[in-house]
Amino acid sequence: MATLLRKIGLIRLHNRDTEDPKHHHNHRGGGGGPQSASLRGKGGAKSGGHKQQQQQHPGGAGDSSPGPGKGKGKRAAELAPRDKPPQPAAGAAGAASAGGPRERAAGARAGPGPAVAAAAAGGSLVPAARQQHCTQVRSRRLMKELQDIARLSDRFISVELVDESLFDWNVKLHQVDKDSVLWQDMKETNTEFILLNLTFPDNFPFSPPFMRVLSPRLENGYVLDGGAICMELLTPRGWSSAYTVEAVMRQFAASLVKGQGRICRKAGKSKKSFSRKEAEATFKSLVKTHEKYGWVTPPVSDG
Repeated sequence: MATLLRKIGLIRLHNRDTEDPKHHHNHRGGGGGPQSASLRGKGGAKSGGHKQQQQQHPGGAGDSSPGPGKGKGKRAAELAPRDKPPQPAAGAAGAASAGGPRERAAGARAGPGPAVAAAAAGGSLVPAARQQHCTQVRSRRLMKELQDIARLSDRFISVELVDESLFDWNVKLHQVDKDSVLWQDMKETNTEFILLNLTFPDNFPFSPPFMRVLSPRLENGYVLDGGAICMELLTPRGWSSAYTVEAVMRQFAASLVKGQGRICRKAGKSKKSFSRKEAEATFKSLVKTHEKYGWVTPPVSDG
């Protein structure tokens, strides 16, 4: 009997333990069981590993799925080599230049490169192009000079081209100071004009023209042998590209009067014409003389 009661008591204790809500809660929640603990461990490790992988590779190069910005970086990396021209290795040029005797001999037989050949070919074209440019500048300037002289209202000078050359002029000086003795000489000898010749160099207007008197034969007035004219304005030292032919002729007319120029009336000498060769030699000589001793500046009272 006692044994039976003990068995009944044990059964009740067992049922009480199994029917305890706390016991059922712990059993369902898996709070302390080894199996639930192991399951929670595996799940936590799996989810934790996934989060750790995302934190370490948020769209990085090692992640298989492209993250934000990965596609642009990869595209830029692929396009970068295409934008840059291919560059030779740093030691390629040095190796070619510092090669052995066979490499240097092969380079010598190959001849100069295309850049050197082009430079050599273009070198001969530079003087021709420069000369053509100077000719164009000279032609434009002289054409403008002719137009300006043709529009002069006082008919101070007139121009005729020598052999239809734009660079060789015969200029007629029709007027000088009417109060001068030279003007009286022109009236008495029926001389309508003083004829001069002007030749313009290749680099005109940056260099002065060569000017000389042709007729009549003049004395004094800074007119020298051969018809050369002693004027600093006609030398490279005294010339300016701003000077026009009209201005030069007006300066010459003033110097004739200032230097007491006269028409030569001596027998035998008055009919002797001026020579270009003699004029060029005389002009070179006077330029050397004035470069050595300087040009005499006239007093202010002479204008």
